[in-house]
Order: sequence, then C-alpha cells, then structure tokens
Amino acid sequence: MTENAEAGGDPASKWILLGMRQVVSAPALILVIAHLGFAGLAREAGIKWTEATFMVATIWALPANLILLGAVTAGLSLAATALAVCLSSLRMMPMVIALLPDLKGPETRRSTLLLLSHFVAVTAWVVALEKLPSVPRRHRTHFFGGFAVTLTVINTTAVAFAFNLMGQLPALATGAFAFFTPVYFLTSLYGSAREFSGRLALLTGLLAIPLAHWLTPEFDILVAGIGGGLVAFLIGRLKARPEADA
Repeated sequence: MTENAEAGGDPASKWILLGMRQVVSAPALILVIAHLGFAGLAREAGIKWTEATFMVATIWALPANLILLGAVTAGLSLAATALAVCLSSLRMMPMVIALLPDLKGPETRRSTLLLLSHFVAVTAWVVALEKLPSVPRRHRTHFFGGFAVTLTVINTTAVAFAFNLMGQLPALATGAFAFFTPVYFLTSLYGSAREFSGRLALLTGLLAIPLAHWLTPEFDILVAGIGGGLVAFLIGRLKARPEADA
C-alpha cells in the first residue's frame, strides 16, 4: 500500500469485510474439514456437542483440543490435563509476540490486541503473514479481526452441526475427515515457513519419527521434533554459508 492509501479515509467496515472474505481460501477450508474430523472424534469419545463447541470457541487450537480430548478419554487428572493443554498452547506464544507489533496501529488499544491474541493460530498466522503488509496499518486490526473472528465462528458452528450428523455417516468417512487434521497442519506450517530450514524441518522431523518411536516410544514426537529441527537448522546454516561468502 502507498502512503496515500495509508492516509485514506476508508471506513473500518470495508477492511472488516475484506478480512471476512479471506475465509474463502484453501487454508480456511482445510481447517473447517479438520474440525469436522474433531467433531467425529469428540462424538466417539462421549463428549456432548455443547462441550465440543465450547472447546473450539474458547481454546481455539486444534492440537490443544485433541490433547484435551485424549486426556479426557484416558481419564487423566484435571491438573495433568491442564498442564498438557497449556504446554501445547505455548507454541502459539512466539506467533503472538511476532504478530502483535504488525497489528498495532497508531491508535490501537492494548485491550484490542489482547482480545485478538486469542485468535492467533496457525491459519490466522499464515493469512496474516501474506495479507497484512498490503493492509493500511490503522486498519490491520479490523482486517485481522474480521478474518479471525469469522473463522472461529464458522468452525464452532461447523462442529455443532457436524457432531449431530456424524452418527449418520460411515466410520470410514469420519476417519477421512479426521485425517485432514495432520494434512492441515503440515500444509499450513509449510506455507508459513519463511526460510529453507523451516520447510526442511518438516521433512526431517517426519523422517525421524520411526527412529524416535523405536528409541523412546513415549516421547517420540518430542524427540523427532527436536532432532529433526536440529538437523534442518544445521543444514540451513551450511547452505547459507557459501552464499554469505559469495
């Protein structure tokens, strides 16, 4: 955007509507399908539809919801369940810290930023990185709020409807919806990675899972993530060194 656009008198409603239009996109569609899978898993776990929709609206992080669902199914204590969900949600903190300065405008209130931070997740992060640079700074909270709040409402509503329809679908269809969850995270994380090492880390992490599961079955994902990420980081440094020397 040019300085003239920055200084323009566009109404906030225009940018809210433009943000709402971003829900018609591939990342948002994949997220909705992934939540349909979550609705099926919640139904099978014996969770009520009101509880499932409340989880989506208040936690607004699909991995954390899946962890909470698994903890409830396994009969873990409240303290252990809360700790697991909190640790899962900590991964959002770097996204929030990096994104909020880009959202802040000359007249943005701190309470507005705190409210919008609730909606910062992988999909919002991907869309914000792509679209915010072309949005006037004083309208970025309007744009992001229009997108993120609409996306949350759509997914919460989708879970409410899908929960009551899952009983009429074959088990294979429900499983297929659930399969979109890992597909969603892989594609979203790949799209949001800015550097070569970030994209490579997805591949090395996946390749490290069989070895990590053989070594430490209870911590396989953690070990694979750390090991694969370290390998990708080192390869990225080695790749960048010749370019710096040149």
